[in-house]
Amino acid sequence: MDLESGAYHRNLEKATGDPDELRSLIREGEHQEQDFKFRIDSNLKIARTLSAFANTDGGRLLIGVKDNGRIAGIDPEEEYFMIEGAAELYCEPKVKFSFEVFELDDRLVLLIDVPPSDERPHRVKERDGSKLAYIRQADENFVANKVLVQFMLDKDPDVQRKNLVAYGPAERSLFDYLSQNEDISVSKFTRIAQIKNYKAVKILALFLKWEVIEYKANDKGIRFRLKEDAKA
Repeated sequence: MDLESGAYHRNLEKATGDPDELRSLIREGEHQEQDFKFRIDSNLKIARTLSAFANTDGGRLLIGVKDNGRIAGIDPEEEYFMIEGAAELYCEPKVKFSFEVFELDDRLVLLIDVPPSDERPHRVKERDGSKLAYIRQADENFVANKVLVQFMLDKDPDVQRKNLVAYGPAERSLFDYLSQNEDISVSKFTRIAQIKNYKAVKILALFLKWEVIEYKANDKGIRFRLKEDAKA
């Protein structure tokens, strides 16, 4: 069932999903493309998860399932209303999703399926007036930095990687540094290459596009490292 079908065709009172499929999904636990929610108590918080799924590889929300995998059950109509508000009012552009209702042990679970989006970055309207894009890594959401936003904004389908000899001094300094060190931050790159921040952002985003580097997010920020096949 698709969000675009509209509120009057939801039929959320009736479970249509296969209980065995739900059991299988729950056994997977939480991971990069799946999150459990006991219930939705904040449009803003769930908007961040919707943004992260849409901006990364897509993902599923199982609402009515506790973190330990136990089924709590919910009112699908009430939870759908919260998801709809988060997707349409807090996400820019709005995040599209499909849904299905499952019944297991006389309890209802709402599955929200968010595909990876061609309209990324989807930003979230924060309480302070800022608009932040999120990405998903493992089972956590992280704020996307300027590099990742620039990477998402690049709609050019050409991903052909240039030969190293065609790089300028800044690009070569990045490659040389990562050949000898585990990772690098945007600020570190600006210092070693002696370039402006905006140029460092553009180069790192381009290297991501060419799949020369990959990113790793944690509580301290986002860092970049060479991909294994780029080290050869």
